[in-house]
Amino acid sequence: MCGCGFFLTGGSGFVGRNLIKTLVQRGFEVRSLVKWKNEIELIKSYGAIPIFGDINDFQVLKSGMEGCNVVFHVAAKVDDWGVLEDFQQVNVCGTEQVIAAAKATGISRLVYVSTEAVLIGGKPIINTDETRLPPKKPLGFYALTKAIAEKKVIEANSDTLTTVVVRPRFVWGKGDTTLLPRFLKTMREGNFAWISGGNYPTSTCHVKNLCHGLICAAERGKGGEIYFITDGSPVDFRSFITELARTQGVEPGTRTIPRWFVWFLAWSLENVWNLFKLEDSPPITRTGLSMIADEVTVDDTKARREIGYQTVISRQEGILEMI
Repeated sequence: MCGCGFFLTGGSGFVGRNLIKTLVQRGFEVRSLVKWKNEIELIKSYGAIPIFGDINDFQVLKSGMEGCNVVFHVAAKVDDWGVLEDFQQVNVCGTEQVIAAAKATGISRLVYVSTEAVLIGGKPIINTDETRLPPKKPLGFYALTKAIAEKKVIEANSDTLTTVVVRPRFVWGKGDTTLLPRFLKTMREGNFAWISGGNYPTSTCHVKNLCHGLICAAERGKGGEIYFITDGSPVDFRSFITELARTQGVEPGTRTIPRWFVWFLAWSLENVWNLFKLEDSPPITRTGLSMIADEVTVDDTKARREIGYQTVISRQEGILEMI
């Protein structure tokens, strides 16, 4: 990849900004789509060239991709509740526009950042690899639209455009603006409880490991293939979350709630929210619980075998960075 240019969507997010910094440190030119004007200077500070515009603006995407060889499509609407049309607009329509612009500009490789959430649909996700298909009825609009987008990316693979899908599980690390802040907020408000004790295995993916995996996928990923990226062996969920919280001076406590009860509560709240068309999000949802209330473990053997992925930072090193 020496000397080639990169175009990113979602550059201002947790994964995007870390990927920009990683690429810039390796001497590459990076351009990043920017939706909000107040993020332009932020993108510049990371060392990237900001391209101002919306992900559904084909001309903006096409102009930004001119001269680049690789596209990292990171942008997404990530939430466990919301309006279907909002998810479709970003996760599906936005992906269609990225693919179209990549084809129009002669991009050679497109790497799509997906999620293990495409597999949630009622059955446990235990030591799962890439051969497992998404359920016919994914749980939640995020899972549904990301699965549709995945399919579109895979179908776009051709002799001229190599498309690769990367699925990280539980992205974490210093500067996390997504998962950890939500846990900390709940803990500080005294509303946190472990689900059935919280002692079940989970896969994780430090953001530095994810960035390395994405670059491996851009360099050696096989067209139309999917790759899980993780920190390696699973870890006990309760122990891991406790360590993360303590780096920020917060104790999660010992309160626990039965899994069956919290699932019933989430289902009931979703029905109330739908019935009254409430605008905010329920305090808990089945989509959210699917990611944290039970074992979720995935196997990244394929990525290690086919694209040369290996962890570049251990969990303990990542924890120490956050203290």
